[in-house]
Amino acid sequence: MGRATRIVTVVTTLALTALVAGCGTKGTPVASELDVRTLDVGSYPVDRYTYDRDTNGNGPLLEAMRMSEAVVPSVRVDSTLKVGRGGIVLATMQDVVDVSHLSSSAKPVLQKRGFIAGFAASGSDLNDVGNVPDPASTTITIRLLRFPSSDNAKLAAKELEDADFAVAPDQNRKLSLSEYPDAFSHWRPGVANVGVTMPRKEFVVSVFVSRPKADQTDLLFWAKKTLDAEAPAIDAFAATPADSIDKLPVDPDRLLARTLVTDRDGHTPNQDTFAIFGPNWLIHPAGDMSLRTRLVADTGMDSMAQADDSYLFRVRDAKAGAELVAGLISSLGETSTTAPDKVPDTKCVRHKSDTLSYRCYVIYKRYVAAVNADSESDVHQRATAQYALLANSL
Repeated sequence: MGRATRIVTVVTTLALTALVAGCGTKGTPVASELDVRTLDVGSYPVDRYTYDRDTNGNGPLLEAMRMSEAVVPSVRVDSTLKVGRGGIVLATMQDVVDVSHLSSSAKPVLQKRGFIAGFAASGSDLNDVGNVPDPASTTITIRLLRFPSSDNAKLAAKELEDADFAVAPDQNRKLSLSEYPDAFSHWRPGVANVGVTMPRKEFVVSVFVSRPKADQTDLLFWAKKTLDAEAPAIDAFAATPADSIDKLPVDPDRLLARTLVTDRDGHTPNQDTFAIFGPNWLIHPAGDMSLRTRLVADTGMDSMAQADDSYLFRVRDAKAGAELVAGLISSLGETSTTAPDKVPDTKCVRHKSDTLSYRCYVIYKRYVAAVNADSESDVHQRATAQYALLANSL
C-alpha cells in the first residue's frame, strides 16, 4: 500500500482560466424585472439553449461524476476530519492507478472484472505538508469503484486485495473486521496505515486510513468508522444500470445551458470544464468541511454546474442564494469590489489567486452563478451576460 497523496479539484478556490469578452442580447422583459435587452453582454451567447443530450461515449464519465454523491466527505466519518483534500473523478483504469494512487497491481483486476467508473475523495484533521498528509494527522481516503454487477464487484474486491497483499507478502499481515465479514484488510506491522477493500452492491469501496501511530486496534477502529459512514451512502445511491450508462443525459436539468461560456460549440463532458455535480463536489475540497456542509444544507444547494470558467449553483430560493454567496465569500477570504451598475443581486470580489483574480456572483431566483476574469471590466461584462442568460433561460 502506498501512502495516499493529495486529491485536489478546481472547486478548492474556484480559480478559473480567462474567457474572452465581447456585444448584443435577446430576451423578453418580465414585469418588475430588468429588460435584459438593454444590457451590453458583449459577444457572449445569452439566448435560451439546450446542449446535445448524446454522451458520445462519455457515459462512464457521467456516472463517475454522479458517484461523487456516493462518497462521503470525511467529516461525516468523524467531526475532527474537516480539512477537505478534494475529490477526483476516476473515468479510466489508469486514473484509478495514477490519480487516486491505488496500487498498480490493481489494473489487471479492473480490466478483467469490467471496471466502469469511479470516484475518490480524501480528508484529514490537519492541513497537508506540501502535497502529502501531515505525519501527525488522521487522514482518510475513500475510493469507490463501479463494476457491471454485484458478482463482478465481489470477485474484484478479493482479487484487488490479493494483488495488493502480494506486493509484499513477507511484510503484510491480514486483518479482519467482524462487523464487515465481506471486507478484506491488511497492514504492515510498524506502519501507521491500513487498507480495507469491500464489495457493496455493484461497487468496491477501497478505504485507506493513516494515523499518527502504528496501532493495529486503532487503525481497525478508524477503518470501521469509515465503513460505518460510507456503506449507507453507497446503499442510498441509485446506480445507473450498466446497459443504460451510455444513455445518461449530459445536462439533465439544463444547468450547463444556463452557465456562461464564450462559445457553445465543441463541449463534451469533462470534470473540470463541462460537468454537473451534486453538493458533495463543493464540500470535498473545503478547508472547513463542517462549515461548507452546513452552508449546503442551509441553502438547499442540490446541484452545480461548471462550464469553462463559470459555475452555477441551484439552491432553494433567492434568499438562500444570498446566503450561499455570503458563505462562499467568507470561507474563501474574498474582498468585496464594485459590481456592475445595471445588474441586480450581484456581488463582486477579488480573490486569492495568481490569475483570474476577479469574480462576480450573480443571483437570479434559485440560481447562483460565479463568473471569473483577470480584470474588473471583464468580470463586470461576464456578470452582465450571465444575468441575461439566466433571465432568458427561465
